Amino acid sequence: MQKAKFVEGSTMRHILVMSGSGSIGLMALFVVDLIDMLFISMLGQIELAAAVGFAGTLLFFSTSVSIGTSIAMGALTSKAIGSGQFDQARLISGSVMVTAFAISLMFTLFMYVFTPELLSLIGAQGVAAERAQAYLHILLPSGPFLAVAMVAGAGLRSAGDAKRSMWATLSGGIVNAILDPIFIFGFNWNVEGAALASVFARFAVLFFSLYPLIKYHNLVKLPNFNLWLDHISAILKIAVPAILTNTATPIANAIVTTSIAQFGEDFVAGFAVIGRLIPVCFAVIFALSGAVGPILGQNLGAERVDRVKETLRNSFIVTTVYTVLVCILLYLLQDYIIQGFGLQGDATLIVRAFCTYIAISYIFNGAIFVANTSFNNLGKPLYSTVLSIGRATIGTLPFVYLGSDWFGAVGVLYGQAVGTVVFGLLAVVVLQYHVAELTKVEPIQEEALPPTCLNTQPFCNQDAVLIEDIASGKEELIKVS
Repeated sequence: MQKAKFVEGSTMRHILVMSGSGSIGLMALFVVDLIDMLFISMLGQIELAAAVGFAGTLLFFSTSVSIGTSIAMGALTSKAIGSGQFDQARLISGSVMVTAFAISLMFTLFMYVFTPELLSLIGAQGVAAERAQAYLHILLPSGPFLAVAMVAGAGLRSAGDAKRSMWATLSGGIVNAILDPIFIFGFNWNVEGAALASVFARFAVLFFSLYPLIKYHNLVKLPNFNLWLDHISAILKIAVPAILTNTATPIANAIVTTSIAQFGEDFVAGFAVIGRLIPVCFAVIFALSGAVGPILGQNLGAERVDRVKETLRNSFIVTTVYTVLVCILLYLLQDYIIQGFGLQGDATLIVRAFCTYIAISYIFNGAIFVANTSFNNLGKPLYSTVLSIGRATIGTLPFVYLGSDWFGAVGVLYGQAVGTVVFGLLAVVVLQYHVAELTKVEPIQEEALPPTCLNTQPFCNQDAVLIEDIASGKEELIKVS
């Protein structure tokens, strides 16, 4: 079958549209998490704020597993779409959803059973540990459904439907924002109310991501058992390294949380606020890593290595400019942040350090995110795994240890930032090498005639236009391996 053809256009515009749309939805969810923390802080108990911080550290693991399977969805379906294999894309989509649900279910059961031990491992104790466990036991069972929702969102982005992907996550934010004050203050359910509101929000995301993927794009077809077994090796080949890659970040976060916990719950509460600020402030960077993958996958499927290189270059530019602007705002608004959350004493020290010095390291965090999603979509998922595990271990432990030894709790964040800079630079160097190798193996294919978009295909958009090989007279299905 003929490869899909792509219209010439600005990859910068494609990146901004996809990541901008995705960041709006993500920011809605993360803003609600931030409001959660604000509401909990208003209850006047530092132990409750610390409990949400500890719970968030463990939930980060669960979410990261789901992100890993969603990366497999984006990588496999976007390549199938880019090469014109639409029926194959539907079958792969269904197989990835089944796989994502199964993996998340096993991981959720483990975390649910061993919640007390896991909380103790990261330094939670007393009232903070008790409240964190109550929070987790309400929210954890919804994990497998969130996994399917995230996979469906990746499917929408693979189909070029950034708008509906945005509205799916935005719907979750709206539901959470409405239910939070009702459950926390109206019913006086405290942290349990915040957790229950998040459960409803997750199911809202599931509906508004899965429904359009089926209804408007017809991009889901559940496979029979034998076909799922045929697909599972290709899925796990990307999903397992991606899961390991993404769980490396919460491992590093757990190391940081444990290191900070030894200095007292005030520092943990301040770090919990930082943990809610980061995804709100840097939502564009998180969305960028999710948006770049399908763009790279489609262009690689169409054998356009020139546009792969252009996409990566523009991604790094967006990451740098956006991070600098956010850091300026954080520096100017740090007093209002501290006052808004009612932070005092040690909690203010760690928040000021983040807003003044540490936030700029997200330029290099962004570089790592872009590099990881690039490796996953350019056929080298093992690279992202090694990079992320290395960053979570040798890029975190020695730097955090020295930082805490020299500067106390604030030094923990300084050490983490230095490790991020080192591995961010390493990620860029390795990625440039890999793209150079792609250029040698896959020569750029110039288009002799302008491509045309068939209105009958639901995957057409103004940046990535797909056409079928009509002359073949039939669809040719190939096994992804």
